[in-house]
Amino acid sequence: MTMKIIVSSRYEKESDMTMENHTELDTLCPVARAETIVGDRWTILVLRELFIGSHRFDEIQAQTGATPQMVTARLKKLEADGLIERRPYSQRPLRYEYHLTEKGKAFYPVILALRAWGETWCKAPGESLAVHLTHRLCGKPAGLGPNCEACGQPLEREDLIAEQSPAYQGERKARWEAFKSRR
Repeated sequence: MTMKIIVSSRYEKESDMTMENHTELDTLCPVARAETIVGDRWTILVLRELFIGSHRFDEIQAQTGATPQMVTARLKKLEADGLIERRPYSQRPLRYEYHLTEKGKAFYPVILALRAWGETWCKAPGESLAVHLTHRLCGKPAGLGPNCEACGQPLEREDLIAEQSPAYQGERKARWEAFKSRR
């Protein structure tokens, strides 16, 4: 099965660029196909938060810095594309948490690769790692992946212990406090 892609004006609105609207050209390109699902900043940051363990809307919004409309749109799209599922955590009022599905969990190597690239190429000299990963299987620092730098085994999300640096913890706490103060 091939997917259809529109080749159109560069002025076309992003909201019109859904997979259902891609109808003019066939493509077998997996990068183009994946990009239609996860190809924007807010979607990647929402997924990052889900991998970190933030499951509630306000946590996701606070840590991504996205507007409520952006978070809502990304969560709906991720759910429609089968990467996440909603689970009620409160009946009155009805509220949901968001959890990764198997398809969503399979995105972890991409997050790991983005982290490695960012840690390698997007930091100031002397800046430490934002998150230190320990490989549960060998008990040693995992490095940047995709394989553990100590034992050489492929890094799987469930085999990693993540510890945020004090600076990154502080940054996340400040974002949460700022978010709460605006409510």
